[in-house]
Amino acid sequence: VCRCVPLIWVLLAAAVCTKAGKALVSRQFVEMTRTRVEGLLAAFPKLMNTGKQHTFVETESVRYVYQPLEKLYMVLVTTKNSNILEDLETLRLFSRVIPEYCRVLEESEISEHCFDLIFAFDEIVALGYRENVNLAQIRTFTEMDSHEEKVFRAVRETQEREAKAEMRRKAKELQQARRDAERGKKAPGFGGFGSSAVVGGTAIITDTLVEAEKPKPSPVPARSSGPSKALKLGARGKEVDDFVDKLKSEGENIILPSTGKRPSEASKSLPTPVNTESVHLRVEEKITLTCGRDGGLQNMEVLGMITLRVTDEKSGRIRLLINNDDKRGVQLQTHPNVDKKLFTAESLIGLKNPDKSFPLNNDVGVLKWRLQTTDEALIPLTINCWPSESGSGCDVNIEYELQEESLELNDVVISIPIPSGVGAPVIGDLDGEYRHDGRRNVLEWYLPVVDVKNKTGSLEFSIAGQPNDFFPVNVSFVSKGNYCDIQVTKVSQVDGNSPVRYSTETSFLVDKYEIL
Repeated sequence: VCRCVPLIWVLLAAAVCTKAGKALVSRQFVEMTRTRVEGLLAAFPKLMNTGKQHTFVETESVRYVYQPLEKLYMVLVTTKNSNILEDLETLRLFSRVIPEYCRVLEESEISEHCFDLIFAFDEIVALGYRENVNLAQIRTFTEMDSHEEKVFRAVRETQEREAKAEMRRKAKELQQARRDAERGKKAPGFGGFGSSAVVGGTAIITDTLVEAEKPKPSPVPARSSGPSKALKLGARGKEVDDFVDKLKSEGENIILPSTGKRPSEASKSLPTPVNTESVHLRVEEKITLTCGRDGGLQNMEVLGMITLRVTDEKSGRIRLLINNDDKRGVQLQTHPNVDKKLFTAESLIGLKNPDKSFPLNNDVGVLKWRLQTTDEALIPLTINCWPSESGSGCDVNIEYELQEESLELNDVVISIPIPSGVGAPVIGDLDGEYRHDGRRNVLEWYLPVVDVKNKTGSLEFSIAGQPNDFFPVNVSFVSKGNYCDIQVTKVSQVDGNSPVRYSTETSFLVDKYEIL
């Protein structure tokens, strides 16, 4: 006589469901029909309402072990003979996996990342029995990627950028031809009023209009038709990384596959305004800052410049009224062709010879300034990274505080180094978003906006390593408001002092922002 002996000590299914019993994600670990699973999950809310237990309820055939997740439930369906202590430990691991893939615990987010959750569930339980894995190992197993795909994407990006570089080169030739024609039409005697540039982190004003050549990417050798040892899936990853690094050294910006929705780095510049007047002013500042991890500002330097561009000959003979409300001791310097006495007496930017006009269709630097300090009170955004050793590695707490409340910082990215070969960090409390870049061994903390409304925030995570492994911390951001509070408030004609319409573009960027 054959008997069907029921399985014991086994996990039948794991599911994320609503309070009404609707299954959002369900994974069966033994042979079960869909009708059977839906029936068990539909009966779960009714049993829970009448039961007195806080973590599990039972029927004649199965046991439900559950944990509330805001408006949802994480439910494990087991046999009645299973070990309840092991079931609770497994439930806790399931509940910790879900926030790793879902930013918010809502139905839409769970449905969007359902396959990621199923793959993670399969790493926890196999054939009804729990595997001996932790959260960091699960993350590592599910993030396996293809080195062959990386190389394919790198080659494709290189080809696209070569085509774009060729188009830029041709456009530049046409633009240079137009500039040569315009120079031939200009009246002589105004040589020496050149364009502005920022070279090596120091603002300068050149005597001639020279446009810096962008480095041209070197051609990438074609892939051999024979067998390639570097393109084996999951093998010889160092050779692939060396190939990608070589492309980067040749001037290419290689974009690798990413599981996040956000680019790995925030944009370093603000978009150029579409609608500009015939007189357009660009007020740009760049900051270089170095701080110690234990406090203390080693160096902070802010370089600023006002650049003028005139596109209408009628608006060439103008003056700019500068409003300087900076109280930090900034040093100002005008262009040699600007009347320094007029600027000192009336804060007006005008030419020494008022009968001459500013050059047309050229970016002209008319005023620059510099602020250098070691006063910690002037740091716009302070970063405090506090790693502390624990039994299994390090618990890292990092927080930011906006000290300059008049600023609104956009696309703030705080990059923390992560030890290699230890897997992904376990994230605790978090303000904003994060992304772990396993190839570069960096944890990027992303904040879309930092202003007076959210001037402070923190991130906590745990990972194997030593306190020195998490430095230096680098910060990048952009802002539409400048730091030194120097602006152009009026543009007027030299003759008659009548006002002239103008547009202004203001930006505050990071050249280097580092906590050592």
